[in-house]
Amino acid sequence: MSKEESVQRNEDIRANVRRHYGKMAAQFIPESGASCCSQASNASVDVPIPSLIYETADIAALPEEVKGLSAGCGDPITLASLQPGEVVLDLGCGGGIDCFLAARQVGEMGHVIGVDMTAEMIEKARANKSKLKIENVEFRLGEIEHLPVADESVDVVISNCVINLSPDKPQVIREAYRVLKPGGRLAVSDIVTDGPLPKEMQEDMASWYGCIAGAQDYREYKAILEEVGFVDVDIHPVVLQLPGSNNTAERCACGCEPKIAEQAERKAYFMVDGKRKPLELGGAIPPFSARITARKPVD
Repeated sequence: MSKEESVQRNEDIRANVRRHYGKMAAQFIPESGASCCSQASNASVDVPIPSLIYETADIAALPEEVKGLSAGCGDPITLASLQPGEVVLDLGCGGGIDCFLAARQVGEMGHVIGVDMTAEMIEKARANKSKLKIENVEFRLGEIEHLPVADESVDVVISNCVINLSPDKPQVIREAYRVLKPGGRLAVSDIVTDGPLPKEMQEDMASWYGCIAGAQDYREYKAILEEVGFVDVDIHPVVLQLPGSNNTAERCACGCEPKIAEQAERKAYFMVDGKRKPLELGGAIPPFSARITARKPVD
């Protein structure tokens, strides 16, 4: 693929992802909820995300307009161990759920910035901010590959199931590194793989916005972080418990600890021409959710 073709492919992916999530925001109806993995990825899960990944007490006061637009695969807020007074940046903030949770933890002396490339999501997030009357949060329209944020101005970068949606992950990681202060932290929940995805899937747009086609092999993900300059990089699998499930495979939600996934013989799916097809990786583990942490060195 030539450089020009690669650039065009990336733009096509970005445009399709933007269109999909813009439509999701525009058509959202409170109480309808979202699901952790859309039909384009895993058909076994169709439950509201917040009940899976957040503590009930943490989200109890949030309205359905906030919780219902959540499309994450983990809890970067708990992972980040936020402190009062810190400046936090959320990559791909969506309707703002992680921003509002972060704002509570950093307090009045802290500040939270949410960035999303989808105008409809930013509109929803700002409306949610007004409804909640939270002052230490702001939302900016922009791409995570080109952040509208100053150099070395952020203490913590968080993200929830969004970096996989970018066709240029090294650029996203470089931008995160740029905006972090020396000693700043990265705390991300994202979808990763253990082994390559089928080429057919990598080219399928529905699988891109379904958080599957863009999933990076966890070893490559770690290498990108370290090449950019991050240290103390850690990638750890996540298991999400589905309410009332006695089946190991159903408990895997967006992801599974590798050994559990193998034992359960979990099946994942992706869409081709509007039809669901099983994801077969030749014995490799299907895409799974992971907790990813790293630190920008002081020197």
